[in-house]
Amino acid sequence: MTASTLNAVNIPDLIRKKRDGETHTRAELETLVLGYTRGDVPDYQMSAWLMAVFLRGMQEQETADLTMVMAESGDLMNLGDLPRTVDKHSTGGVGDKTSLILTPMLAALGQTVAKMSGRGLAHTGGTIDKLESIPGWTSELDEEHFITQAREIGLALVGQSRDLAPADGKLYALRDVTATVDCLPLIASSIMSKKLASGAHTVVLDVKVGAGAFMRTLDAGRGLARAMVDIGNRAGRQVRAVLTDMDTPLGHMAGNSLEVLEALATLRGEGPQDLTDLCVALAVEALAAQGEDEAAAEARARATLTDGSALAKFRAFIEAQGGDATYVDDISRFDVAPGRADVTATESGFVAGIDALSVGRAVLALGGGRERKGEAIDHGVGVELLRKPGEAVQAGESVIRIYHRDARGLEVATRLLTEGLSLSAQAPAPDALILDRVF
Repeated sequence: MTASTLNAVNIPDLIRKKRDGETHTRAELETLVLGYTRGDVPDYQMSAWLMAVFLRGMQEQETADLTMVMAESGDLMNLGDLPRTVDKHSTGGVGDKTSLILTPMLAALGQTVAKMSGRGLAHTGGTIDKLESIPGWTSELDEEHFITQAREIGLALVGQSRDLAPADGKLYALRDVTATVDCLPLIASSIMSKKLASGAHTVVLDVKVGAGAFMRTLDAGRGLARAMVDIGNRAGRQVRAVLTDMDTPLGHMAGNSLEVLEALATLRGEGPQDLTDLCVALAVEALAAQGEDEAAAEARARATLTDGSALAKFRAFIEAQGGDATYVDDISRFDVAPGRADVTATESGFVAGIDALSVGRAVLALGGGRERKGEAIDHGVGVELLRKPGEAVQAGESVIRIYHRDARGLEVATRLLTEGLSLSAQAPAPDALILDRVF
């Protein structure tokens, strides 16, 4: 669309329409979004429209149309020749290494996972960063290698493509500087535009809720989950969402190498219960979306963690993408920071809570995360929860262990973790891990 055509459409009229709470047609959204992606619509006009959406919201079909326009703004991955394609997305948490476990589980269950993953930013980790703890592993595959590997192994994982939903990247950058990030239809369309462009027929969403998550309340999490599932359904995809607790980190480890070590333990059937149960639950959602009985699906999913099939898929996946597969079987080879410091209990009783956000910020302070895109990170630093909420502890006993390198960020990390640890005389009521399901 040329600049003269845009002028004929009259962008201010479209801004005014949304300002007054009216609903856009798909053609109008194409004019705005694709025009902005090409550079024909200036930042100041798009900023005004984003604020109008922030204040007025969008109808369900309108949100779905926006998502499809964003998805179609760049390349669309064609996975049509691959069987039973599944994608998984987490809204981000602390210690959330589920993709490292779930994706080989799904491959062992006969599904095909050909997905794009991102790097970590701020207090949340990224799957690509964690996998790069294994020397040689690369997230850069050409399309032919990517599709062939997905067909042969059932699992291929690459970094985000610049050409995948480019409208989302441009719009998110503008939202970030115009106070319009926290807007449900814009959040839902941002996430789902990339999922739809990625091509998988079944999508499982893990919507994190709590202190360490973007969505702090269950109501907010439900709203986002329902919006994303609705978008997927309108686009002809099988989409299910699970809302999970993120007040406390998932599992015991937070930090790149440490999380891979815990993922490997889980793939051997030796992982912590919360992490294992969540990975099984997400696998069940993927199989149930395709019509499988849930009880049978759960039995099959758990079996992949005890019969070695999921671990074998992970090993093959690492080797296929250039990684040193000996790390899968010899965990002593991982780079783990040599420094140790413990946060101890000040009194006897029970662990009442370990704030997930504090743990995530501690890992960031130690150098295990990045404040800005492109920054180097230390894969070996991190935090281990020696006790989880509900467990008994004696005065002076270690509750949290810090893995640091030359004391970088140690003082800040210790303060954050001390402030985030709460103890009580009575055992707290156990928190549910899975809070709700939406499909």
